[in-house]
Amino acid sequence: MLLAFSWTIILCFIGFQYLREKQYKSGYINSQLQIYNIHLLKTIENGESYEKYIAESEQPFENLRISIMTLSGAVIYDNMLPINSLNNHRLRPEIITAINKGEGYHIGRQSTSDGREYFYSATLGKKVIVRTAIPYSASLRELLRADWSFLGVMIAISLTMSILAYFATRRLGKNIERLNRFAAKAEKGESFDEDELFPNDELGSISNHIVRLYAQWQQTIKDRDTAHEATMREEQEKIRIKRQLTNNINHELKTPVASIQVCLETLLSGINISEEKRQELIERCYTNNERLRRLLDDVSIITRMEDGSQLILKEEITINDIINEIDEELKIMSEEERFSLHINFKENVVINGNLSLIGSIFRNLTENAIAYSGGNNIYISLIENSENLCIIRFEDDGCGVEEKQLPRLFERFYRVDKGRSRRMGGTGLGLAIVKHAVQFHGGTINVTNRQQGGLCFEFSLKKQRN
Repeated sequence: MLLAFSWTIILCFIGFQYLREKQYKSGYINSQLQIYNIHLLKTIENGESYEKYIAESEQPFENLRISIMTLSGAVIYDNMLPINSLNNHRLRPEIITAINKGEGYHIGRQSTSDGREYFYSATLGKKVIVRTAIPYSASLRELLRADWSFLGVMIAISLTMSILAYFATRRLGKNIERLNRFAAKAEKGESFDEDELFPNDELGSISNHIVRLYAQWQQTIKDRDTAHEATMREEQEKIRIKRQLTNNINHELKTPVASIQVCLETLLSGINISEEKRQELIERCYTNNERLRRLLDDVSIITRMEDGSQLILKEEITINDIINEIDEELKIMSEEERFSLHINFKENVVINGNLSLIGSIFRNLTENAIAYSGGNNIYISLIENSENLCIIRFEDDGCGVEEKQLPRLFERFYRVDKGRSRRMGGTGLGLAIVKHAVQFHGGTINVTNRQQGGLCFEFSLKKQRN
């Protein structure tokens, strides 16, 4: 379209230039004839012999036909044809123009008198009209012919410009096609994965900007969908965990409830039992009741951390004080149950957290070591204490666990030795509470077997937790 439009303009210009050049040459011939006509009119108006002037004066062109006529168009003189053979010239185009404008000319009209083509030029005088005419011969045609060398140069320049314009518009067209492909893909919501950038011009800059905005929009949609899917998975996982927790609690409650029921039914049956047996049944009821209480307390702690974490009070806590309290508690235990606590804290560690939950981390780890490790020593060490984070290591010198069981230690109600755990009164939620409490304070926890024997829990706590 651009090339067609350009060539239309070029051809119009060439045509205009051709007509203008022809008009210029015609005007030049007419001006030469008009000079002769004016001189002839002056001779006539001065009363001199026009025939003598015509015979003696130099004519501007060869074979010049000269006609003199009245203002009404009647021919009174013609140097080539008899007067009686000439009709009235009043309606000739050049005569009409001369009467209206004072002078006029006409190109290539065939004469009705002799049948030849002439170039006519007429001039209006006070009493007569003088008209001169040049036969339309080969020399006149050559004189009026357009300068084709100029037109050839113009056409050559136009071709060169067209070739250059073609390559320029071809590049522009390709960019527009790419932009059109992008628009089609954007309409369908597809990704525009062409690696080649648009050129560094106005259209290219706008196109690159649009493509970048579309890519950012697609990434935002993708991130939104990913976040939505993650939220849905998280919700499904919460539902699954709550269902599993409910089933586990139901299962864990059956044993102590059944034991209490059996003991109470025996006591209420009225059968004769010894005082010693009666006391044993009562103690069994109390033990299972304590187990139920601890289980409900542990479930309450986990539920509170999962569902009401924003409502849990946070304050400045010195971890050293909590560890010292545990040390004091261990010292008053019986000798056969007592553990030695080795503390390696070279400085005070203060964090913004919940006192009860931080205490549950250390107490549950301590109770777990006492109940199941089979060792005699607990080691608590401060590994790192930066401005934003502290890392603590909790170890015992017991028997440890099998490597395949390590990843499951923090699962709710998971027990390495289920029979022994129930005999010791454990609920199976202690390490799960530890993990949730650490995560509530923005940290992570992992467990490994020590080379010297026993378990090593290493966990981090953030100093500030919004």
